[in-house]
Amino acid sequence: MIGLIEGKLVAKDLDSIEVMTSGGVGYEMKIPLGVYETLPRAGEDVTLHTSLVVKEDSWQLFGFVSVFEKRLFEKLLTANGVGPSLAIGLLSALSATRLIRAIREKDIPTLQSVPRVGRKKAERLILDLGDKLDGLGETGPSAAPATAAADDALRALVSLGYSSVDAERGVRAALDAGAASKSAAELIRAALAKMGGR
Repeated sequence: MIGLIEGKLVAKDLDSIEVMTSGGVGYEMKIPLGVYETLPRAGEDVTLHTSLVVKEDSWQLFGFVSVFEKRLFEKLLTANGVGPSLAIGLLSALSATRLIRAIREKDIPTLQSVPRVGRKKAERLILDLGDKLDGLGETGPSAAPATAAADDALRALVSLGYSSVDAERGVRAALDAGAASKSAAELIRAALAKMGGR
C-alpha cells in the first residue's frame, strides 16, 4: 500500500498533480480542492498522505495534506453509493471538519450544496456514516472554523447565494485576519470584505 509520497511537484491542476520521487518514479494523483490551495510551486518539494483505490479496470492514487483527510476519504468510500469521485467532490466542496459536522448534525441542506448530492444521497451519507466518524484524528490545515459564530456566518453566506466553498474561504480568511472573537454578524461583514462583495 502506498501511504505517503515525498518528492518534487512536477505539475499541478485543480484536481490532480504529478510528483517525482527521489527514486525517479513519478506519481499522478487526484486531490481535493483544499489540497491544491496548499501546494507549493512546481519544482518544489511536497509531501502528501495517499490512498490507493484499486478497481478491476484501474488503480487510482489520491493525495491529502493530512492523515485526517485521508481517513475521512476512506471512510466516505464505505458509504453506500459513494465512489472516489464523489468522495473527492465532497472534500472539495466542504472541508473535512465541516463535512463531518454536516453528517453528524444531519445537515441535509449543506450536504445537498455539494454537486451530485441530492436529498436521498445526503440521507444515505447520514445513515451510513453518522455514528462512524469518531477516531479519525486531528483536523488538518483545511479544517473549517469550529466556533458557533463561524458556523452561523457560513450558513448566512450560503443563504445569501454564495457557494459553500466561497463562504468557507471567506470565513477562514476573516478568522485568519483576526476576526475569531467577533460575533456572527461581524464575521459575515469581515468575510464579505475578504470575498470582495462578490
